[in-house]
Amino acid sequence: MPFLDACRSQKSTRVPVWYMRQAGRYQPEYREIRKNYSLLEICERPELCAQVTSLPVAQLGVDAAILFSDIMVPVGPMGVNFEIVEGRGPVVEHPLRTRQDVDALHGFDVHEALPHVLETIERVKDTVAVPLIGFAGAPFTLASYMIEGGPSRDYLHTKAMMYGEPDVFANLMEKLSEMVIYYLRAQITAGADAVQVFDSWAGSLSPKDYETHILPHMQRIFHALSEEEAPSIYFGVGTGELLPQFKTLKANVIGVDWRVSIRAARERVSQAHAIQGNLDPALLLAPFDVLKARAAEILTEGMEKPGFIFNLGHGVFPTASMDTLRRLTEFVHEFSEARLTSS
Repeated sequence: MPFLDACRSQKSTRVPVWYMRQAGRYQPEYREIRKNYSLLEICERPELCAQVTSLPVAQLGVDAAILFSDIMVPVGPMGVNFEIVEGRGPVVEHPLRTRQDVDALHGFDVHEALPHVLETIERVKDTVAVPLIGFAGAPFTLASYMIEGGPSRDYLHTKAMMYGEPDVFANLMEKLSEMVIYYLRAQITAGADAVQVFDSWAGSLSPKDYETHILPHMQRIFHALSEEEAPSIYFGVGTGELLPQFKTLKANVIGVDWRVSIRAARERVSQAHAIQGNLDPALLLAPFDVLKARAAEILTEGMEKPGFIFNLGHGVFPTASMDTLRRLTEFVHEFSEARLTSS
């Protein structure tokens, strides 16, 4: 399949495409479902969650489905009470600020705590013909929500713990790393064909801080995942300056946002890594000729070497047009097929 071939840096007849947040509020069907169910309630109903996960495959013609869920789902069973607040995101009832808070976190049995996640994966695998991507949040990004209590612009509490109590912060990273490995392995066993680790807020760190406090944990995670047959993807926002640090990660794919070109990203990471990205989601609002021209530039750089997956540099936003996404998917396929079959 083109997506799995690209993940493994193998040649393919076309560039595969999928979109982060490809299931969401831009879809009329999803908006109807949300009239009766919250995001977390959808996640807890496998038949509904599988439907939402599968919709973009039929509607857009994408080359992969991604599990509909939220990165905070597995921290609930660890002892963190949270809710997803509309228009804001995850909000934690009691933020983790002390050694005792971190010590209180515990492991869980995914089959007992999150059976609906595994059942959703099994249902999707029965209904779609494209690969399914499972996912988890990266330790730093999860910690930032857990320590700050919700979304943040400056991560002051998180960095205060990282600098002022590095042993407590390291303990938190270790617990979250162990959970991410366990959770993603369970998703793979249930049928996920690939997994992505979202490190949305890693770009707030300096290269030195990332190397000291985060990199060892990401090395551990991707080393463990490299033992699985399913390929792994690592994605962060604003991580252009961190890309050289990613050379040591055993991830198959590195995802990048629009702040760094595909060509530059390849120069900064190991040649063993495939690259995923990186259209600015705002271009979905541009005239289609402008969108096509920018997509063609990205594709041209991406196809310079095997191992490229077309995606957005962040997620689809609620006001995006389904028709635009469908036409963009068709363009990616047609443009790449014409180039790759003639070369």
